[in-house]
Amino acid sequence: MTVTLHNTLTKNIDEVSPLNPEQVTIYSCGPTVYDHVHIGNLSAFIVADVLRRALAENYPSVKHVMNFTDIDDKTIRRSREEFPDDRPADALKNLTSKYGDQFLSDMRAIGNDIDALTFIKAADDSTIEGMRQLITELHEKGFAYISDDGVYFNIDAYKKSGKKYGQLVEITEDNTSSERIHNDEYDKESAHDFALWKKRKDDEPSWDFALDGHDLHGRPGWHIECSVMSRLELGQPFDIHTGGIDLAFPHHENEIAQSTAGHDDPTYATTFVHNEHILVDGKKMSKSEQNFFTLADLLANTIDPLAFRLLVLQSHYRKPTNFSIDNAQAAHNRLQHWRAIAALRHQTTYSHNGELSSLQSIDTIRDAISDDLNTPEALRIIDETFSNLEAHSVATIDQQALVDLLSAIDKMLGLQLLQTTPDISDEQKSLIKEREHARQSKDWSRSDELRATLDSQGIVVRDTPDGSVWEYA
Repeated sequence: MTVTLHNTLTKNIDEVSPLNPEQVTIYSCGPTVYDHVHIGNLSAFIVADVLRRALAENYPSVKHVMNFTDIDDKTIRRSREEFPDDRPADALKNLTSKYGDQFLSDMRAIGNDIDALTFIKAADDSTIEGMRQLITELHEKGFAYISDDGVYFNIDAYKKSGKKYGQLVEITEDNTSSERIHNDEYDKESAHDFALWKKRKDDEPSWDFALDGHDLHGRPGWHIECSVMSRLELGQPFDIHTGGIDLAFPHHENEIAQSTAGHDDPTYATTFVHNEHILVDGKKMSKSEQNFFTLADLLANTIDPLAFRLLVLQSHYRKPTNFSIDNAQAAHNRLQHWRAIAALRHQTTYSHNGELSSLQSIDTIRDAISDDLNTPEALRIIDETFSNLEAHSVATIDQQALVDLLSAIDKMLGLQLLQTTPDISDEQKSLIKEREHARQSKDWSRSDELRATLDSQGIVVRDTPDGSVWEYA
């Protein structure tokens, strides 16, 4: 089976056809590690994680690379604020290490498999050297020029060479306005040109760079970083580039330009996958709007980070997700219900092929996810399967079929239903049995006392016509 995806490059739903049939390659734009990542950004990483899982189900091997942006205006400015007494290079390293570790912790909390990722940093020595080499190559071929404050990419020269600038989005006055590309506003020849390298300013970390007799001691621009990091890990071209829709322009468009300038092959990546925004009151979640939430905010509202993952999966990645604490709480309740279903595997020993029809459910879930990551349809199938399951007596549930289904859901969607629903202790099971005996003897006082004891331990007991069923509070 194959995976299909909406390709921003072609504007079509395309079948993933790896350049190397033995391995699909993915590059995902990672975090700028200067602060806690808000959940709007985390949603892009959830989409990328589910994409990798879908590909792993259908292709022999997947290599997934994600970068850390640890050199840019934001990281440098914040490092001076948090570590004012350190040397600039040390301050930057201390800041980005701190928030890089926090990002990895957040990734684990939302169910992303960080062990399946290859991480690379912009500040790595190999990356810096790769950027110097690419900039030198672009300058020698006439696609970059030296200015008073750095080196810039020449978009006019790129277009005159026969390449198209505007492959992902239509270039308009609105998206090339000074406000839209303000982070590259330096001494450039054209409003569209962007910085490849910036000369050092006071109190900034910097690296040696000499070009055409000019001393350009300084640091890289933002866009050049991803071109080099993807090339170092995946070569060029590679298969799939992911990121939020706001990265399509200028970031990804500029990556394409600087990576393909002077090359006969115009391809940087064959497929670009962009996810839509998380919205709050109809507006994109962002730090500049001060309308953002972090995982810490969710935890303060007793919302499981995996419930946020479920909330993201409830919308198709190409449609915006409306976020509110109420919506997150609803997703939390849905996840708790699914965990109650998962806990049933500890309460049955029945085994009879076909009772749950898990294999059919697994196949239809896989089909949905393989169809342009149709996670809403996958969740609908899971709800339907669980509803059918609940219509049966617990004693007749096929234990192995349920385990197989839960394993498949966890593997494809990362919801950790098995991991978060361990069996209860023998002592707690004894309390449940004792309570059943008390009910049979109509000792309601003892029954209520035992229920309260279990409640205090986070175990909720439901009475059904077929006996007691427990789940986690």
